[in-house]
Amino acid sequence: MSEAPHPDCIATRTRRDRSDPPIVAAGLLCAMGLLCLGWALWIPIKAQAAQVLLARAWAQTLAGSPTPPWPWADTQAVAELILPEQSFVVLAGGSGQALAFAPSHLNGTPLPGEPGLSVIAGHRDTHFAALGQLAPGQEVTVRRADGSRHRFRITEGRIVDSRTTQLSVRGDIPRLALSTCWPLDSPVPGGPLRLVIFAVLVA
Repeated sequence: MSEAPHPDCIATRTRRDRSDPPIVAAGLLCAMGLLCLGWALWIPIKAQAAQVLLARAWAQTLAGSPTPPWPWADTQAVAELILPEQSFVVLAGGSGQALAFAPSHLNGTPLPGEPGLSVIAGHRDTHFAALGQLAPGQEVTVRRADGSRHRFRITEGRIVDSRTTQLSVRGDIPRLALSTCWPLDSPVPGGPLRLVIFAVLVA
C-alpha cells in the first residue's frame, strides 16, 4: 500500500500551481515587449543599412553606370541630399518601397535646380527626423546624377494638411520642398499633417 503524500508536499505543490499563471503572463508580456522593441529598432537599422547599398549605387550612377541599389529594386538613385549635418541618397518615385529605404523625389515634380517646385519626401522616424531642426537662412545642397550641385536657402517651414492642401509645382524659380509627416514625435504612423520645409535656389 502506497504512503499518503506528506502535507508539506501538498502545500508546496499548491503554492507552485497558484504562481504559474502570473509567471506565464509575465513571460508573455516580456516576449511581446521584446518583439515591439525589435520591430521599432528594425526600421531605423534597415534604413541605415540600406544607405550603404544606396551609396554604392550612387557612386556607380555618378560614374555613368546607373545601377539599382539591389537586384529587385523598382527604383534607382537620382540625387544626393546634403543637409547641414548629414546627407542621404535620394531615390526616384516616392513609392512606399522607396520611402522605406531613403528619401524620395516625387514623380511629377521637377528635378532639383529646374524651374518649379521639386519635392523630396522622407519618413519622420528615420531620414527626415532632423527636419524640425532646420531653420530659415540655412542651406541645403542637392547633387544630381549629372554631377551638378544646386544650393538652396531655406525660407520657411510650414505645417499643412494633405487632405486640403496641394503644393503647386509650377513656376519660373527653382525651389525645393522637403516633406515629412507631422508631428515628428507622434507614436502613431501616418496621419494627414505634413511638415514642409521650403527653400529657394541660391543664384
